[in-house]
Amino acid sequence: MSKKLWFLNLLLVAGLVMIGRELHASWKASREREKRMLGQRVSPVKEPPTTIGPPPAPVQATQYIDVAQQTLFSKDRNPNVVVEVPVEKPKIMPPFPKFFGVMNLGDGPMAIMTEGGRQKTFKAGEQIGEYKLLAIGTETLTFEWDGKPHVKKFSDLQAREAAPQVEERTAAPAAPVTPPAPVTPAKPGPGADMGGGLAACNANDSSPAGTVVDGKRKVVTESPFGKVCRWEPVR
Repeated sequence: MSKKLWFLNLLLVAGLVMIGRELHASWKASREREKRMLGQRVSPVKEPPTTIGPPPAPVQATQYIDVAQQTLFSKDRNPNVVVEVPVEKPKIMPPFPKFFGVMNLGDGPMAIMTEGGRQKTFKAGEQIGEYKLLAIGTETLTFEWDGKPHVKKFSDLQAREAAPQVEERTAAPAAPVTPPAPVTPAKPGPGADMGGGLAACNANDSSPAGTVVDGKRKVVTESPFGKVCRWEPVR
């Protein structure tokens, strides 16, 4: 064995001996402290006399009025909440549909009116835009809007053309009058679709009643406002 290794072993042994002595001394010191603590005598301390206070007063609802008024579920924490009632805006009555006539095909009168820019036939009880047609009379139509009936005459519902405005101008020499061009008869046949399989008659259609074109027959009936022309499906 070399001298260096022998010297290192000697140092290790000496270190272990010193550590063992320190541990033994610490153990003996802790035992002495334990004996001194266990050998002390503790004198009992007298407890102070227990005093019982008066019983609490009964709970009253009036004592919690502040809690009820300062509710956390209200923005202003006030029980007197002001409820704002929304003001309803007045409804504006829409214009009435235009009226073109009344016809009866055997199952009750039907009024010819416009809906969405197209002519259609309507029976009592049907909806026309925002209006409901309640009844068809001899000279009047009864509508319902906003829960109230409105009676209108045929003449009030018929489409009227605005009169041309006349401008005042200085007199000018009369222009030569040109004779009107001859009216060309329209080709017989159904016109604009009126709904329900019906079609309107074209202007200047001189074909007699009963003419059949494209599966539809021309029918002409009398009404308080004159003759009413239409094309019906051939059955």
